[in-house]
Amino acid sequence: MQALSKHAARIAVTLLPLIFALLHAAGALPMGVLQRLDDIIFDARLRATMPQTLDERVVIIDIDEQSLAEVGRWPWSRNHLARLVDTLFDDHGIALLGFDTVFAEPDDSSGLRQLEALAQGRLADVPGLAEHIEQLRPELDHDALFARSLQNRPVVLGYYFTSDRDGRKSGVLPEPVMEPGALQGRTIRATSWNGHGANLGSLMAVAPQAGFFNAITASDGVVRSVPLLAEFEGRYYESLSLAMFRRLVGLPTVEPGFPAGGLLQRRYQALESVRLTQGGTELAIPVDDRVLALVPFRGPGGPQGGSFRYHSAADVLAKRIPGGALKGKIALLGTTAPGLLDLRVTPVGQTYPGVETHANLIASLLDGEILVRPDYALGYEVLVLIAAGLVLALWLPLLSATRAVALSLGVVGAIVALNFWLYVGHALVLPLATSLVMAALAFALNMSYGYLVESRAKRELAHLFGTYVPPELVDEMVKDPDRYTMAADARELTVMFCDMRGFTRLAETMAPTELQALLNAVFSRLTHVIRQHRGTIDKYMGDCVMAFWGAPVHTPDHAALAVQAALDMAAEVDAINREHARQGLPAIGVGIGLNTGDMCVGDMGSDVRRSYTVIGDAVNLASRLEGLAARYGATIVASDTTRAQCPGVLWQELDRVRVKGKAHAVTIHTPLCRAGDASPDLLKEMALWKQALSAWRAQAWDDCDVLLLNLSRQNAEKVLYQRMTERVAFMRRSPPESSWDGATTFDTK
Repeated sequence: MQALSKHAARIAVTLLPLIFALLHAAGALPMGVLQRLDDIIFDARLRATMPQTLDERVVIIDIDEQSLAEVGRWPWSRNHLARLVDTLFDDHGIALLGFDTVFAEPDDSSGLRQLEALAQGRLADVPGLAEHIEQLRPELDHDALFARSLQNRPVVLGYYFTSDRDGRKSGVLPEPVMEPGALQGRTIRATSWNGHGANLGSLMAVAPQAGFFNAITASDGVVRSVPLLAEFEGRYYESLSLAMFRRLVGLPTVEPGFPAGGLLQRRYQALESVRLTQGGTELAIPVDDRVLALVPFRGPGGPQGGSFRYHSAADVLAKRIPGGALKGKIALLGTTAPGLLDLRVTPVGQTYPGVETHANLIASLLDGEILVRPDYALGYEVLVLIAAGLVLALWLPLLSATRAVALSLGVVGAIVALNFWLYVGHALVLPLATSLVMAALAFALNMSYGYLVESRAKRELAHLFGTYVPPELVDEMVKDPDRYTMAADARELTVMFCDMRGFTRLAETMAPTELQALLNAVFSRLTHVIRQHRGTIDKYMGDCVMAFWGAPVHTPDHAALAVQAALDMAAEVDAINREHARQGLPAIGVGIGLNTGDMCVGDMGSDVRRSYTVIGDAVNLASRLEGLAARYGATIVASDTTRAQCPGVLWQELDRVRVKGKAHAVTIHTPLCRAGDASPDLLKEMALWKQALSAWRAQAWDDCDVLLLNLSRQNAEKVLYQRMTERVAFMRRSPPESSWDGATTFDTK
C-alpha cells in the first residue's frame, strides 16, 4: 500500500504541468511566455521552410532612394505618377497594378492650383484669364491627369483603416465586398476599425476597386499576418492582396465560409474561410478566427532578397527598362526608402518592405498555398496535451532515469513530427510550445520528485546492499525499496561454489604477486559472468568464490540462471586457458558445485563484522558437490533439485552419492549443453550411458563393462568413463554388501 501511495503521488506530481497547460490552452490561465515561444517556433519553422526562390509573376515598382533623388521628395506630383502608370501599361503591358500607398489629398504641386489662386486674387480683373485657365486645365490639373491614366485600366488603389479616439475619416472608401446580411445573424471576430484614410473621390470614380494595406503587428512588434477582411461600420472590406487577386481571377463574389455541422447554429462562429464564388465555381481561402492570413514569406525580402524583382520607379519613368520587359506581370507600387516609414519587422527580416508582404500573399493565393491557424487549433492542442501528458504521467514514474529520458524525447519527437507534418503537408499552423513545455516540465518534476522524495530511501537501500549485491540488481531494488530489507528470510535459492583447481601447484611455482594478479584476473572475468546472469556474490575465499541466485531480488528462474552462468564460466575458463597458452602462462581449472533448496538469507555476523549471506543444509551440499567435481572429471556438478528446474538443458547423470555429513543419498548431474544444441551422436552417447548406469546399479558388471567400452570408444577423453570402468573392476574384486543401494559414499570433503 505504501508503494502504491508513493506511485500515485508521483503520478499526481507529473500531472501538474498537464493541468496548467490545459488551463492555458483554454484561456483560463493565459501565459504570455508560451504564446511568445509559439511565435518563436513559428518564425524558426517559417525560415527553415521558405523556398527562397524568385517568383517572376509579381514585380515591385520601388520608390527607392534613387527615385527620391531623381524625381523629388514624396509625395510626387500626380503628373509623374500618371506618366509612371502610362509607361507601365503602354510600354510594358503589365497585367495589374496595385498601389501600396494612398492619395488622400489633392496635388498641391499642380500649376492649376497656382493659376486659380492668382485668378481669384491680384489677376482677377485680367480679361479672358478664366477661359484660358479652363483651356489649360487638362494639362495643368495633375489629379485629373492621374485619374485619366487610371481610367479603364486594371488597377487597385490602396488605403488604410485606423482606430483612434476621434475616428477620423478622409477620402472615399470603395464599396464593401460583404454586407452584414451574408453572415446570417452570426458575429465574427474580424478586425474592426472606426476611421480610415482613403483616396480622393475623383480617383475612386475611375478606379473603384481598392484594398486596405493594414498589417497586424503582434505584441512582440513582428508582422506575421494581414487581415483578408476588415469590419468598418458593420460592413466588410477587402485587403489589397485579396482585391488584387480577385481582380486577376475575374472579381468573384466574396462570401463567408463557415464549418459544416451543428456548430453553425451558434450565434458566434469563427470563419473557416473566405469563399470566392463565380459562375458555379468556388475557391475557399482558409483564414483563422480573426479572418487573418499568415504571410508565407518566400525569403529575406528587399531588392537583394531574391523573392521578387524590384525595379526603381525612377528607372521606369526614365525608360531605362527595355519596353515589354514587364509584360504580363503583376506590379505593386511601394517603397523601400527608410524615410517613407514602410519597413516592417517580420520573422524573416528586421527591415522588411511592407509592399513585399502583399507580394508574398498574392503569390501564395495564386499558388493556392495559404498558411492558416485553423479554428480547431484549440481542440488539437487539448488532445495532444491530454495524450502526451497522460503517457508521461503514467509511465515516467515506472521507468529508470535513462528510460524516462528516452520516453520524454520520444513523446517530444512525436509531437514535433506531427506538428511539422501538418505544417509542411497541409499548411496548418498549430500550437506547439505548450505541449513542449508541458512535456519538459513533466519530465523535470518526475525526476525531481524521484530524487528529492524517493531517493533518500533508495540511497539507504543502495548503501545497505551495494556491498553485497551487483549494481544491476540494486538498480531493480531501488525501484521499490519498500520490498527489500536486510532481515534474514527463508526461501528457495540456488547456491554456487566455484573453486580453482591446482591452486596449490600454482602457488608453488609462481611468485605471490604473479599469483595474486592471476587470481584477480580470473575471478574478475568469472564474477562478470555471474553478474551478467543476475547472481549475488556472497564472498571470496582464497581460490574459491561463492554466489547465489534468487535474493535479494526475487527471481523465479534462479536455478536456470545459475546453471547457465556455470556453463558460461566453464567456457570463459577455456578462453582464459587459450590466452594463457599464447602467453606461456599455466592452464587453470575450476570445479563448480550447484544446489537448489531452502536456505536462510540475510544480514548475518557479529557486532564487529556482518555480511549478506546464505546458510543452511542446502548450502553445505553445494559445497560438497563442488568437491566431487574432480572425482568425476566434470567441471560442473549439480544436485537433482537444480536439474529438475532446468528442463531446457541436456543433463548427464553422474551418480548417486552420499556426501560427508549426510545420511541420505543424492543424485548428481552435470549439464552438457542446451537441449536444442545436442548432436545425434551426443544423444546416442547419453542413451548408452543411461544403460551403463542401470547395469551398474543392477550389479551386472559384464553388461556394464561392455557398455563402458563402447562409450570409451566414442569419447576416449572423458574421465567419467575411465573412472567408472575402474570402479567396476573394483566391484568385481570386492563385491558390495547385499544392502548396497547403488550409491557411492564419500567420507571426505
